[in-house]
Amino acid sequence: MKDYNHYPTFDVMEESRDWDIHTRFIVTARLIREHTYGYISVVEAETLRAWCSLLMDDYRGEIIQYVINHIDQVLSENKGEGQRKVGTPPVRVLLRQGLKAINETGWIVNSQPFFELDEMNQRSIMLQISDDSYPQTINWNGIPQKILFQKLLQLSVEAYYAHPLVWSEIGFGGPAYPRGYTLHTPDQLESWEAAKRS
Repeated sequence: MKDYNHYPTFDVMEESRDWDIHTRFIVTARLIREHTYGYISVVEAETLRAWCSLLMDDYRGEIIQYVINHIDQVLSENKGEGQRKVGTPPVRVLLRQGLKAINETGWIVNSQPFFELDEMNQRSIMLQISDDSYPQTINWNGIPQKILFQKLLQLSVEAYYAHPLVWSEIGFGGPAYPRGYTLHTPDQLESWEAAKRS
């Protein structure tokens, strides 16, 4: 997470009055931290909290909690994946067993769960998993490390950049519908778009 914000006074939620009711409900719900997990356990949630915070380089609780909620929702709904590489288990198995294996790494390194390790050890483990080089244990059986890393990255990024606080920081004005775009040149800003601080 960069400390410098090009849009310090922009709040995308001020634009919500122009969204349709359905869109407003969906986006506003992303700001609610309280969530009952439908699939993941509390330990898995804490492992995800440490992993996703490090992965996104952002430790703000409200944003990372939304990322965890999103991952839990994907796993709870179990809608299917569209495609999966040969030899890769279904996403629910991949993440459940993968999080168990990630958590185990902390016990091996320093007799504590992954989420209690210091950032240096967490980062070292994450880098090894990202290139399939973490030493194999029984918990890694059938879990391709690099694919696990990529799936967690995909789920984290899609949730992170769907959070209204992040939208505000990157100057995204939220859904254009039903307002639409009216200006025709790239250097013009709609009245509802964020102006970059010079």
